[in-house]
Amino acid sequence: MNSITMQLQAAKLIRMALEEDITSEDVSTNAVMPTKVQGTVDLIAKEDGVIAGMDVYARVFKLLDEDTEIEMFCHDGDEVREGDLMAKVTGDIRVLLSGERVALNYLQRMSGIATYTRSVAKLLEGSGVTLLDTRKTTPNCRVFEKYAVRVGGGCNHRYNLSDGVLLKDNHIGAAGSITKAIQMAKAYAPFVRKIEIEVENLAMVKEAAEAGADIIMLDNMSTEDMSEAIRIIDGRAETECSGNVTKENIGRLTALGVDYISSGALTHSAPILDISMKNLHPVEE
Repeated sequence: MNSITMQLQAAKLIRMALEEDITSEDVSTNAVMPTKVQGTVDLIAKEDGVIAGMDVYARVFKLLDEDTEIEMFCHDGDEVREGDLMAKVTGDIRVLLSGERVALNYLQRMSGIATYTRSVAKLLEGSGVTLLDTRKTTPNCRVFEKYAVRVGGGCNHRYNLSDGVLLKDNHIGAAGSITKAIQMAKAYAPFVRKIEIEVENLAMVKEAAEAGADIIMLDNMSTEDMSEAIRIIDGRAETECSGNVTKENIGRLTALGVDYISSGALTHSAPILDISMKNLHPVEE
């Protein structure tokens, strides 16, 4: 992860996660380890996958004690196999124990997203289609989850509501029509912002194209209707397919000729990657 992003955005969220887990003290650790003792522990992959979040994992322990040392044997984007030694963490045993769960939560979650994303991205290789994520992320974890998508080979859709214009069904309802919504967005948004609009049928496709939308999202439409929609648009706007897209059904979309396919499943349905910290023991300083 970019060091500036880590410092300004991620670190405070990591601290909040630690504060959630330790509201006063780590009773279990303090009971068995009342004083500082130097120790080391192994980080081990328990299944095959793509790694994302090693810097985040390390930051957890550094926030608890800057003197903690993390020796990494893999880096973000690397593929690991079951049983691989990924890192060794050395420091105050109290720090290793108290930070373990939060550090693993981030690393397992981010690596799971990267693993799932890479498996989907491979299905699009050679198609010319760009795989996008969505805003369907875990609250206060978007910076981590969208980073993991990029590590896995996907691309990010808008980061948040301030990042771009995407007019959905309720925006259209509020404005009164597709044409009015696009006109109002063009008048309000900075000229460098593209206007994307979500449509659900061919009549909406035609109106969006004629109103000058920059990107038209074909949401939950049949394969046949999407094919016809692309013919209607005829290059007047970029096209995006969306709506319950998963690894299992993305194949039906690749031959349509759309520019983008967005999938919320990249972040909301990716299983964690099983990773564990084992073999903790004291060491002489």
